[in-house]
Amino acid sequence: MEIRVQAGAIQEVAAEMIVVNLFQGVTGPGGATGAVDKALGGAIRELIQAGDFRGKAEQAAVLYTRGAIPAKRVLLVGLGEQNKFGLDVARRVAGTVARKAVELRVTQYHSIVHGAGVGGLDSEDAAQALVEGTILGSYTFTEHKTDLSEQEPRLEALTLVELDPLTVPAHERGATVGKAIAEAVCFVRDLVNQPANYLTPTLLAEAAEEMASEMGLSSQVLEEAQMAELGMGALLGVAQGSAEPAKFIILEHNAGRPELDTYVIVGKGITFDSGGISLKPSEGMEAMKDDMSGAAITLGVLRAAAALQLPLHLVGLAPATENLPDGRAYKPGDVLKSMSGQTIEVISTDAEGRLILADALSYARRYQPKGVVDLATLTGACVVALGHIASGLMGNNPELNRALIQASAETGEKIWELPLYEEYAEQIKSDVADIKNAGGRPAAAITAGLFLSGFASGYPWAHLDIAGTAWADTTKGYLPKGATGHGLRLLVQWLRKLGEK
Repeated sequence: MEIRVQAGAIQEVAAEMIVVNLFQGVTGPGGATGAVDKALGGAIRELIQAGDFRGKAEQAAVLYTRGAIPAKRVLLVGLGEQNKFGLDVARRVAGTVARKAVELRVTQYHSIVHGAGVGGLDSEDAAQALVEGTILGSYTFTEHKTDLSEQEPRLEALTLVELDPLTVPAHERGATVGKAIAEAVCFVRDLVNQPANYLTPTLLAEAAEEMASEMGLSSQVLEEAQMAELGMGALLGVAQGSAEPAKFIILEHNAGRPELDTYVIVGKGITFDSGGISLKPSEGMEAMKDDMSGAAITLGVLRAAAALQLPLHLVGLAPATENLPDGRAYKPGDVLKSMSGQTIEVISTDAEGRLILADALSYARRYQPKGVVDLATLTGACVVALGHIASGLMGNNPELNRALIQASAETGEKIWELPLYEEYAEQIKSDVADIKNAGGRPAAAITAGLFLSGFASGYPWAHLDIAGTAWADTTKGYLPKGATGHGLRLLVQWLRKLGEK
């Protein structure tokens, strides 16, 4: 999507559609909305007085101008209550507007920047939110549809209109950042929405290398023989039930820059999860193509870091394999030896994500990182605890956890910290190995985090369980039905703050 910023009065713009806004409870519109209302002879005020528009968040109304102003349509959108307004409301509003434009078959439109005036938002942040919400809200995945005759056209361009020329540079900076981040999220969504036969570990690795080449990242893909030399017995144990070879994807931003601080992002890359011998129920199993969401987000974070030229040495690690139950598959009761040397008793082959992450977290240590964050659609227990609203956060470093929580608040990608109390570790003690990979239903999300913590020693580490947030069953705000890319924006925000330091 092309993003432009121009100075001028929104009511004087010649366009297919212009977008203005209103807070809930306002009866006399002012600012840009008031200027448009005056040019339309009080049409917006009349809409309010009739009770047809109340300004609730994401409420939208279309007015046809009949030549009163150069634009053909005016879309009036509600911002909700002013005391509850913030950046994420601005994003959701922008997403709603984008989908309404698509519904009207409008391919490009002009908009004021929601919240940059009386909304009290920083101009740069508000522009970023508007662009993010627009791109994310208009996202669709149609690659495998053969009949697109009834498909609405895609949005081609958004122009931000600012009355004050002195504010235009701030809007341009925010728009550039928003576009880079939103395009990275859409890259992630494209990967996660792919059926598993179109995104095997090999194809995921190829997609990573292609993106790395495009964005100027360095890339390397370890094959199974190389993993065996490194002692990655946990990852290879999961992979042995599939005819598809496992891949270990390594991407680097600013490789060869020893003067820069190093941070590592690790993502679970199970491109299809049947549960293995501990077979999942068949109902809903098709959704298990999304079990590589953590790996996709890892690749997306590296993509955004390159686009934004973050002054950090950033490493992305994505262990990728399928988890299937053939005659060679690993079994409950098996003992696997991990890269760290620790032995793992397999209680459930459906607790495979923590196994492949264990070897990836051990591999991360070679970079002597200042911090490591892993993302994984790890446990159904986290969905039970937090639903589909927030991801679970666990970690061994309070400062890192606080920084991620702050980034969560700034991006609207909600996370909630769960405790890694030592008492929970009793549940994953093994009689035959150093540790077991499942500790029963009580506190199952926490015991999974505790399992990972044993392989993340020697550096600050945090774990995000995105099992409940990686996929949306309905469309809302800037989250269309399907893959969400949840976690990318908060990690990029965290990294941007680190880069500023």
